[in-house]
Amino acid sequence: MEESQRARSHTVTTTASSFAENFSTTSSSFAYDREFLCTLPGLLIVAEIVLGLLVWTLIAGTEYFRVPAFGWVMFVAVFYWVLTVFFLIVYITMTYTRIPQVPWTTVGLCFNGSAFLLYLSAAVVDASSVSPEKDSHNFNSWAASSFFAFLVTICYAGNTYFSFIAWRSRTTQ
Repeated sequence: MEESQRARSHTVTTTASSFAENFSTTSSSFAYDREFLCTLPGLLIVAEIVLGLLVWTLIAGTEYFRVPAFGWVMFVAVFYWVLTVFFLIVYITMTYTRIPQVPWTTVGLCFNGSAFLLYLSAAVVDASSVSPEKDSHNFNSWAASSFFAFLVTICYAGNTYFSFIAWRSRTTQ
């Protein structure tokens, strides 16, 4: 009885729509995980989104096109920001339970591992490209974006670790 009440507390019933009918063949309820944002991986994803947003907005607000290396930093920051928002939605809505054909633990490990490596390279490029310019406000924004890029890199490293643990436990079962 208690388990069925707990399962119901994680779902919200929605009206039937053609999208819901096509997307879900099992039920017309929309599941979401309230506790995910309270877990360490959930908190790291939120930190990645917030800090990643700071990285690319701090650069985008400057004349970054004058330094070609910032193009790489912008690409990595925006690309992984969008994908991280997508994965947050997947985890909160528990979409991974509705599409069991996708090896989600492997996808999460590959995503977080690649994000860690590419963000590390972008953070190093960002830091090495920061130089004080005469009569320019760009220096402070670029230095701050470099700092936040390293923080995002640490967050992705943490999520890579948790993804590896989940992947390893899944493959040993």
